Amino acid sequence: MKKILCIQNISCETLGVLENMFRSDGFAIENVDGQAGEFPKTLGYSAIIVLGGPMAVYDNLPYLQKEQELIKDAIKNNIPVFGICLGSQLIAQATGGKVHKGAKKEIGWHDVSISPAGKDDVFFGIKQQNMRVFQWHGDTYDLPSNAAVLAYSDLYPQAFRVGSAVGIQFHLEVNDSLIKDWIKEYDSEVKSEKMDSRNILPKAGDVDQLTEKCQTVYRNFTKMIK
Repeated sequence: MKKILCIQNISCETLGVLENMFRSDGFAIENVDGQAGEFPKTLGYSAIIVLGGPMAVYDNLPYLQKEQELIKDAIKNNIPVFGICLGSQLIAQATGGKVHKGAKKEIGWHDVSISPAGKDDVFFGIKQQNMRVFQWHGDTYDLPSNAAVLAYSDLYPQAFRVGSAVGIQFHLEVNDSLIKDWIKEYDSEVKSEKMDSRNILPKAGDVDQLTEKCQTVYRNFTKMIK
């Protein structure tokens, strides 16, 4: 059985719909609490997943530095890495980019554009040029020169690849319950941004369409797993 190492940086940000996709295909998932700062060696795992969280890469928290070392080691050993939101920021920083505060937070439902490189990569099979996705981030990144941009918005790069690592700033993994949990967990941020939480909730069809896109990205990513 192929093993997936999943690093969870806060309890409310989980694999979401991705968990059932991995388990249905027979993968074993080993969840690790990122904040505990104790990580196994990457060798022996078929892929590494690094999930999101409200912490900032540039705060130089010791456990986030350890996660960057793990990402570097995985890329060195050609082990597929999939980073979501904070996870993507950690990949960017670990591979020579720079994470910093964005000019504007993206919270809720936004459109992103798939690049030509993205069409040939993890977004292969998604016919639309633009897709509606769920976002929750205030930080962004300047990518290293060897990164291929896979998706972007008017404001920021939104997905990229460096070697065996793919970083995606937005959240394909969410469902209704996760979004509602985040609205409660990050209530102070919603209020400070003067947002109406009702505008963060999905409209009819949003989650189903997002899950379809997540399934496509999942299938393309798992093709990398040996």
